[in-house]
Amino acid sequence: MFPYKTSFQIDRKTNQALYLQLSNQFIQLIKERKLVPETKLPGSRVLSELLGVHRKTIVACYEELLLQGWVESVPKKGTFVNSKLPKLNQQSFNADKEILLKESVGFQFYKNYDLERKYFKHQDGFMYLNDGVSDARLTPTEDLARTYRRICSRKNIYEEMSYGSLFGNEKLRNTLANYLNKTRGLNINKDNILITRGSQMGIFLSAKLLLQKEDTIIVGKTNYTSADATFLQTKANLLRVTVDENGLVSDEIEQICQQQSIKGVYVTSHHHHPTTVTLSAERRIHLLNLSKKYNFAIIEDDYDYDFNYNHSPILPLASHDTNGNVIYIGSVCKTVAPVYRIGYLIAAKEFVNEAAKHRRFIDRQGDALLELAFEDFIKSGDLDRHINKVMKVYKARRDLFCQLLKEKFSDVFSFEIPKGGMAVWLKLNDNYSWETIAEIARKYKLEIGEWQRYDNADLGHNSIRIGFATYNEEEIYELISRLSRTIEEIKN
Repeated sequence: MFPYKTSFQIDRKTNQALYLQLSNQFIQLIKERKLVPETKLPGSRVLSELLGVHRKTIVACYEELLLQGWVESVPKKGTFVNSKLPKLNQQSFNADKEILLKESVGFQFYKNYDLERKYFKHQDGFMYLNDGVSDARLTPTEDLARTYRRICSRKNIYEEMSYGSLFGNEKLRNTLANYLNKTRGLNINKDNILITRGSQMGIFLSAKLLLQKEDTIIVGKTNYTSADATFLQTKANLLRVTVDENGLVSDEIEQICQQQSIKGVYVTSHHHHPTTVTLSAERRIHLLNLSKKYNFAIIEDDYDYDFNYNHSPILPLASHDTNGNVIYIGSVCKTVAPVYRIGYLIAAKEFVNEAAKHRRFIDRQGDALLELAFEDFIKSGDLDRHINKVMKVYKARRDLFCQLLKEKFSDVFSFEIPKGGMAVWLKLNDNYSWETIAEIARKYKLEIGEWQRYDNADLGHNSIRIGFATYNEEEIYELISRLSRTIEEIKN
């Protein structure tokens, strides 16, 4: 007889019902062919005595197995393992061995190597460079918590908890339209706005609608690597133009347009990613005129508009667009904290409607409660107060970071103090290599990161982007100290 008494383990401390514990163990025994098809199972009274549980628990267990199709009940004869179960072909199982994560699949699927990124497992005591991320410690969590509580206590809040609009919460879209009209000089209404899960979703949807195999999009020779990867997965051709101290060279774009058809130009106009330069007014107008003349789209990724330290932010291309050529993308992820996944795609209503159809199949809708909370956060003025507060903090960190770089590494690095944003574009003296620095820096618990991704066009510019906003004053001094020890070892 099968050793039922020793084959089942019952845990009375867990929240899982006893009958489910037993049914799951029965299923495992059947899958392992320890209980083969047509095996008769003990009666409920007998098994309840063997296992020390109530008979009703065994009855519920058998009913669960019957519902799932693992057993069959034969009137006046008893309960049997389903005779029609095929044998499950699987690797041998040894209960004494550690269960390992499956690394290989048993089927074919498509891989996209354009999307490869190296991720670094964080270790205690290490400092990790980033390319410009806000400091999560400055997140106004108390203000947002109060807003959430206020939203959730509304009598009719249940109405927001079902399926909603593909375009995002209507209240947020109305408030956001008014806010962007005032702060960025736009001329839009809610029908021009699709709420997204951050800027990246806006880039993805834009690429999905604009590009197919062999279509052409223009980007900078230095460019945001995630945008490059997004465009490449559509099988489009990327044509790269020069980026200088005034941003994308629009004359090169015009020369390309005279020779071939293009579908779009991707631009980070306010603070070019990764170099941080600003697209000049002359080139902004030139680019808008070209888009009208040659009928291409401008994807304007305005990822950190709010952070400008030397003067008021320059109005985006979208504020001057009267022909419906600009797709304007932004988010509050960097402004408040990356975890708050609220962004927006702004364009002519026709394009927004089509983008919403596609958004449906990757993310049916956003987080309605989060969207309502941010609608209140914007409308109450809390967002502007937060921006004004962190602007002072980030400016001080920029100034200290750049000051120490100049004092300690004037013969190693060259850079321009960024007018805004959260990062510095740092060029390494050609006598040094980032590969060597990255290797030595690990001795001092400093992780440089994936420095190669800043040169997708193989220009050999020997530069990377380093964020400063994440670190407080003490951490900036420590980062510079570790970098200094790294450079000293290389020199010696």
